Amino acid sequence: MPKTVVVVGHGMVGHRFVEALRDRDRAGSWRVIVLCEEATPAYDRVGLSSYIDTWDRTSLALTGNDYAGDDLVELRVGQAAVGIDRAARTVVTSSGEQIGYDAVVLATGSYPFVPPISGSDLDRCLVYRTLDDLDAIRAVAAAAEPGAAGIVVGGGLLGLEAANALRLLGLTPHVLERSPRLMPLQIDDGGGALLHRLITELGITVHTDVSTTDILDSGDGLSVFLSDDRRLDAAVLVFSAGVRPRDELARECGLPIAERGGVLTDISCATADPRVFAIGEVAAVEGRCYGLVAPGYTMAEVVADRLLGGTAEFPGADLSTKLKLLGVDVASFGDAHATTPGALEVVLNDAVNQTYAKLVVSDDVSTLLGGILVGDATAYATLRPLVGGPLPADPATLISPAGAEVGVGALPDEAQICSCNSVSKGAIGRAISQGAHDVPAIKCATAAGTSCGSCIPMLKRLLQAQGVAMSKALCEHFEQTRAELFQIVAATGIRTFSALVAEYGTGAGCDICKPVVASILASTSSDHILDDETAGLQDTNDHFLANIQRNGTYSVVPRLPGGEVTPEKLMVIAEVARDFGLYTKITGGQRIDLFGARVEQLPLIWKRLVDAGMESGHAYGKSLRTVKSCVGSSWCRYGVQDSVAMAVDLELRYRGLRSPHKIKMGVSGCQRECAEARGKDVGVIATEKGWNLYVGGNGGATPKHAQLLAGDLDSGTLVRYIDRYLMFYIRTADRLQRTAVWQDSIEGGLDHIRAVVCEDSLGIGADLDDAMARHVDGYSDEWAGVLADEGKLARFVSFVNAPGQPDPTVAFDESGPRKVPLLLGMPGSVNAAESRP
Repeated sequence: MPKTVVVVGHGMVGHRFVEALRDRDRAGSWRVIVLCEEATPAYDRVGLSSYIDTWDRTSLALTGNDYAGDDLVELRVGQAAVGIDRAARTVVTSSGEQIGYDAVVLATGSYPFVPPISGSDLDRCLVYRTLDDLDAIRAVAAAAEPGAAGIVVGGGLLGLEAANALRLLGLTPHVLERSPRLMPLQIDDGGGALLHRLITELGITVHTDVSTTDILDSGDGLSVFLSDDRRLDAAVLVFSAGVRPRDELARECGLPIAERGGVLTDISCATADPRVFAIGEVAAVEGRCYGLVAPGYTMAEVVADRLLGGTAEFPGADLSTKLKLLGVDVASFGDAHATTPGALEVVLNDAVNQTYAKLVVSDDVSTLLGGILVGDATAYATLRPLVGGPLPADPATLISPAGAEVGVGALPDEAQICSCNSVSKGAIGRAISQGAHDVPAIKCATAAGTSCGSCIPMLKRLLQAQGVAMSKALCEHFEQTRAELFQIVAATGIRTFSALVAEYGTGAGCDICKPVVASILASTSSDHILDDETAGLQDTNDHFLANIQRNGTYSVVPRLPGGEVTPEKLMVIAEVARDFGLYTKITGGQRIDLFGARVEQLPLIWKRLVDAGMESGHAYGKSLRTVKSCVGSSWCRYGVQDSVAMAVDLELRYRGLRSPHKIKMGVSGCQRECAEARGKDVGVIATEKGWNLYVGGNGGATPKHAQLLAGDLDSGTLVRYIDRYLMFYIRTADRLQRTAVWQDSIEGGLDHIRAVVCEDSLGIGADLDDAMARHVDGYSDEWAGVLADEGKLARFVSFVNAPGQPDPTVAFDESGPRKVPLLLGMPGSVNAAESRP
């Protein structure tokens, strides 16, 4: 008969233990009973914030978390352990059952610490730790006024994630941190100052060196009093002020507890009772708790080995972290705070590019001890494995933008590439030599890259270093790249996906290749994107010519070229917003966004706007979004050219131009740059002699300024160069590749692009000019195209089987401008209107 191990807790670490034990226990010597206190089996708690994108619990489920088909694992969801009788060797569950055991593994994790503040137990005071916590925060946010304040107590990793959650739920976040800087455990004052600035620019108010003294119920919200005598009013307060080990079971059954909490264990993760083990955040290995998932995984492997007669020991942990907070890269590794005696710090604080990098080295500058990266953490994958080893170059050049490039060859075989799963460079190299010739194969062979994923770029570099050719196929259905498919479509005249996949691909297509082909077809003709078979290729936004929002409604954005709008058009927009109950917002791109429209309302809204002389702003498409403009020489005393007229001309010329990714432009009337043109894909800045043309500026994960392509151009030459630049980008870029990345990745870089666009080095200038001319001549408004076609109009219903008019029996929750349709067909639901072949 197999022995019984009871696993108390089914988080990431508890699940890892079960997997490790079952993988090793070929003889079936252990039966596993898992007590899962939460209503949801093991899920990716590291990725908790992504739950807000879907509100689908299954999207975070860990692979195999139900142990289907494994007769030796019994998962009890919704059952907690309430006691352990060590003498009788039984675990008592919340249902009153007593389970006999041969071993117990405590994987209870930790709980959010709530400071002992008066009022902290009020209903609107919540925590950020589980899926249920996020559901509770969502419910309070939905009942609040749009833009109401939401307070987060704690400026660490989880605190900033919680602030982002509040922001995504429509609240205005405030972060309160007792320390003088954000993320005080991971980064130093310099990195904290930059992080503070970057977070503030995203609309989050940061209060450092301050604490909460009292919380009062104000009737419709909370009044929060601070240690500096200020008061903040908010709709909700979220505590994220650290965690404490959930060690109550161990305390109650008499097991020793570490000085700062946590179940005291030795390096085998065994407690004072050799039949009871502790892993993860609840375990204090030789008195120390570890708050990261990677050490917890290592503990899980150690205990699995011990139960099967092994001698594994916990080797300590790499506490390095790399994460992206609200789109901002932050990384900390090794001795980041330079606590090693004699340690030296090399710092590069680049205020212009908003990056901060620090390396900590030994006193003889021979060994890398640690470092901090904020704003740009691309060097993390290479630098972290070098910790404890010799420096391959001068430390200042390693963090300089134009400094030394550290190749993977400089890393020793024992360098740890995947810290989550303790996978070394040598282990990955052996897997590659044994036939693991792509990233998925390496994942299967070594488990590298299967947790946080931050090491995946390094896996690709290791493949390339060992001479493995990386596939450039678009997906499993097309061996060609996007650029190659573009050339095929342009040369053959194929106008349907079915014909293209039949002749040049395999299978029926997927969510990767269908939108790509749809974009190519749109870029090579003026056909309406909802014509015939093409409609079925579009993603949700293009399918309904509107942006789907998180509550299932859609936003409508009419085009306002150059930001110009007449009083008459403003009145129509206001009337539409009023009549349909829409939330209105002026965007950073000088447009007016109307939020909260249901599917069947879209044509009604479009008709009102089209009749008033407006058209689709293509806010939903991978196409030109907007051309931002200052007021230029028409109004501004500094303006040297008419930037508004140029912005209007460019927007009307390139509207509807489908491309690999969205395109944004800006036109500034002088060097004061009020239109922020150098942050755009195409930026135009006026000079006394004409126009300077900048290209490749992008926001996103790694913001980049646009680079000068040509200067002092007359208007005709400017437009011709933009025509060629855009068409060359459309023809040669990969799917979802922004212009900045394209410029960096294309052979020859910007110099090659300049030669093609300005000097016609490839002899394709006339062809690019003709292609753009065909687009301009063939343009027609997509909204108007739907209104004129009964077949297309039939798509715009909330349910597939719905009549043309709203069903009076269907109820909608109209809580302010953010309308939440209770029964609206959401993407992926069986009755979703966007269901398509």
